[in-house]
Amino acid sequence: MFNSKFGSIPKFYVRAPGRVNIIGEHIDYCGYSVLPIAIEQDMLIAVEPVKTHTIQLANTNSLYPDFSTSANNIQIDKTKPVWHNYFLCGFKGIQEHFGLSNLTGMNCLVDGNIPPSSGLSSSSALVCCAGLVTLTALGMSLSKVELAEICAKSERYIGTEGGGMDQSISFLAEEGTAKLIEFSPLRATDVKLPSGAVFVIANSCVEMNKAATSYFNIRVTECRLAAKLLAKYKNLPWDEVLRLEEVQARLGVSLEDMLLTTEDALHPEPYSPEEICRCLEISLEQLRTQILSPNTQDVLHFKLYQRAKHVYSEAARVLRFKNLCEEAPDNVVQLLGEIMNQSHASCRDMYECSCPELDRLVDVCRQFGAEGSRLTGAGWGGCTVSIVPADKLPSFLASVQEAYYQRSDGSSVPQTPSVFATKPGGGALVFLEA
Repeated sequence: MFNSKFGSIPKFYVRAPGRVNIIGEHIDYCGYSVLPIAIEQDMLIAVEPVKTHTIQLANTNSLYPDFSTSANNIQIDKTKPVWHNYFLCGFKGIQEHFGLSNLTGMNCLVDGNIPPSSGLSSSSALVCCAGLVTLTALGMSLSKVELAEICAKSERYIGTEGGGMDQSISFLAEEGTAKLIEFSPLRATDVKLPSGAVFVIANSCVEMNKAATSYFNIRVTECRLAAKLLAKYKNLPWDEVLRLEEVQARLGVSLEDMLLTTEDALHPEPYSPEEICRCLEISLEQLRTQILSPNTQDVLHFKLYQRAKHVYSEAARVLRFKNLCEEAPDNVVQLLGEIMNQSHASCRDMYECSCPELDRLVDVCRQFGAEGSRLTGAGWGGCTVSIVPADKLPSFLASVQEAYYQRSDGSSVPQTPSVFATKPGGGALVFLEA
């Protein structure tokens, strides 16, 4: 296909995997550790560096139109999350990191088998793949940690204020192990998953592109505001605080203490912008220009208590999950399942990032043998992840397929594969042509 598009053959190929987050939802951008695995599904790019200054992008999927641009005039339109902008994020991240100008171009063909807008991080995999493509084409090198940090930062060109989990696992993943990913500084530690269980991904078939709505950024902003109000309550320099983890670190207390502080300091009723201004003793103008992001300027109500409660309790669940895997890896499947169930309840009720289809799919998965099931990824659609005893896997897959995906007329929801078991896969790679 590359040959028919460009009349030549690629010089090298790059792959970057998607991921499923086992536990730790919506807390990476608050500064807390998460526990994802890379999946086998990935983005793949075939590349030929060229002497011109033009980047030509094509996609094996005809839904995604061809695109070309000057390598030295990268424009990323935040108002439209079109596919090629994710490639440009990765390219621009490397270009800016090295302060490069007058770059030569390349011909690239993109292929991928991560279901789009499914919460399995297809967009971040494309950003990471493009970053590694650019680095390789330039003949330069960086560590995996540096690459992950650059790609996490550069994906924000598209307008989403993510935290860095997706890019970190895409580069730092190793086959056969989950990773506890910690931030500031970024580091990844192996976590051995129980041998008697399998993790199964099921797609709700509700697509959610987090760059196309403001839901995601509103949650990021609510967490930032909650951090500032908690810091003010505790007489910390609140204007220096951006993340909920920073409040805990400055106070030097436990996550349980932070949950108690949240009960004392914040009320469950939504906060208006005016009330936040009164609490922080600032003007509406200061709130808008210094704290709110562009697409949260017109929000009338912020739920701070609920968001902080979710983040602190979810951060504690990640640590409990990791400790259980380390202490008794083969007798803890039921306990791990309970933690995943608690996570889903918190995402649904406190963070309000579920949807009816996800809740129904979680119920179906638990009904047919999952010890635990929860939404994974940003939510509002996308996938669930379930922990299933290995001996129940065949009947589980068949039952969920029938119960959720078969329509009453006997036809099934068009989404292949809609439910599949996954093992921890490896991270991003470059394949060089002989």
